This record gives sequence, C-alpha cells and structure tokens, in this order.
Amino acid sequence: MASCAYCNSTILFGGSKAGTLRFCNNECLSQGQVVLLAQSVPENVVAAHARNVHSGPCPRCKDSRGPVEVHTAYKVTSFLIMTSWSSSPRISCNSCGRKHQLVALLHSLLLGWWGFPWGLLMTPVQIGRNIVGMVRGANTAEPSPQLQHMIRMGLASQALEKQAA
Repeated sequence: MASCAYCNSTILFGGSKAGTLRFCNNECLSQGQVVLLAQSVPENVVAAHARNVHSGPCPRCKDSRGPVEVHTAYKVTSFLIMTSWSSSPRISCNSCGRKHQLVALLHSLLLGWWGFPWGLLMTPVQIGRNIVGMVRGANTAEPSPQLQHMIRMGLASQALEKQAA
C-alpha cells in the first residue's frame, strides 16, 4: 500500500499524484509542495545544516550540552467509541526530548484507556514507544536520518516562503 508523501497516511484507493509522489487528496497535494521542493535540496546542504543543529544548542532550552536530535512523543486519547493516537516529533536535546515523551506518556496513562476497542489496544503500544524513546535517547555521533529529513523540509519551507514574498 502507498502512503501520502505529506501526511504519511495510508492510501487505499485513488489519491493524487505529483511526479513520483502520491498524496491522499488534493489538500495534501497543495500542502505537499514543500515535499516536492525538498527533493531538490542538495544533500551536502542538508548534511551541513544537520551537523550544525546536531552540535548546536537546544532550540527549546538553549542548553549547549547536546546533542540535539529528533525525539518523538507518542500520545493516545480515548472517549468511549472515539480513540485518537498521534506521534509528535520535536527537535531538542535529550533532556527536553525526555520531558516531552514523559508528558505524552502521562497523558496516555490518564486519557488513553477510555475507548473500546482502540483505547485498550493502543494505550500500551504508545506508552511502550515513549518508554523505549526515553531509555534509548539520541545518537551522539552523527545526525539521524530523521533529523536530516526535518532539516530538509525546513529548508524547503523557507525557500517557498521566500518565493511567496
């Protein structure tokens, strides 16, 4: 199955295409212009920016003990028959990343269980993902592919803003 190049949702049928990329609908296609532009950002530019971010101060707390990496927090919220789960990547130092994951873990513990059946199924999954993320921490040697991807998308977004101005 294909996934949307913008929102990463699974595309069962249809969707919109732009070059080699697939989008779940025309709204994601219009938002996905950043994705299309990101493909043209040179690899050496992305790598240089990623190294600067990785070895620089945390954008959240401004601490420079580093490394700065992508930390993803996983959350689930349930109300009887409605359950919603999400992942929230954030560029930060290990300390800020763990705090973000801990808040999502506590949110899931309190509000995740109250839906049937998905709340009961997804709450332990999201709690486990947060625990693994907090224990594992970030790679200190070099920027991760996820950090490079987020840097690439940020550079493309800045380029689109300059074109619009």
